[in-house]
Amino acid sequence: MIKTSVIAAFYNNITYLKLVLAGFERQTEKDFELIIADDGSREEVVKEIETIGSNYSFRIKHIWHPDKGFRKNKILNQSILASESDYLIFIDSDCVPHCKFVEEHLNERENNKVLTGRRVNLSQKLTNMLSEEKVKNGFLESNNLLMLEDALFGKSNYVEKGFYFENKFLRNVFNKKQRGLLGCNFSLYKSDILAINGFDERYEAPSIGEDSDVEFRLGLNGVKVKSLNHIAVQYHLYHKLQERLQKNLDLFDDVKKSRIAFTPFGLKK
Repeated sequence: MIKTSVIAAFYNNITYLKLVLAGFERQTEKDFELIIADDGSREEVVKEIETIGSNYSFRIKHIWHPDKGFRKNKILNQSILASESDYLIFIDSDCVPHCKFVEEHLNERENNKVLTGRRVNLSQKLTNMLSEEKVKNGFLESNNLLMLEDALFGKSNYVEKGFYFENKFLRNVFNKKQRGLLGCNFSLYKSDILAINGFDERYEAPSIGEDSDVEFRLGLNGVKVKSLNHIAVQYHLYHKLQERLQKNLDLFDDVKKSRIAFTPFGLKK
């Protein structure tokens, strides 16, 4: 059995996906599969994924369903069922991983814990500077000063999250604070997400459903969040952020009131 299945939520942006795949090509931990959880990309995008799938040293699976609006949680659930490892890492396909990303998620895994890292939000300027070759050569990891400069004079933010620490003391210092689960950067044993019946598919808009809801229901089962700040690092490629919709907040309020970990709207209906 492979060590881990990386599940990457995806929709249409093949240019960003290639940058993310370039980041996984240079991982220090090689024993993983990558599952593209495709929420209904166009036919030409699907064909291109099929074309490039054999270009990488790791195995790629492409899980797709028709575009019927935002159904990220549904395709994530299908990808869980398609995974071949007992440990899962969840990312978004606009987040390029640090070269130690997979290794650190695996090294830090614990029973009854869901691990969550953090990400740098790159500006449009820095995002436009990237190429697959630059990512493969470690451009993002070796240009912290450039990111700091861009944060001061441009639009990158949370650039301090891009500093990767190997020192145990620094890791402990920067992870004392309790942090919430980040939907684009978390991992857990498959058994733990199966125990809550996966993602709640009623969330049909971005945010809440792929992180806050999951964190809450895992917590009801005694699974606690473990922070990997400055350990599991990502670089988020620029795009306009989507606003939280009130219907997601209302649904989450109902979930919190019910205090039921196992959603009836998940993997098993």
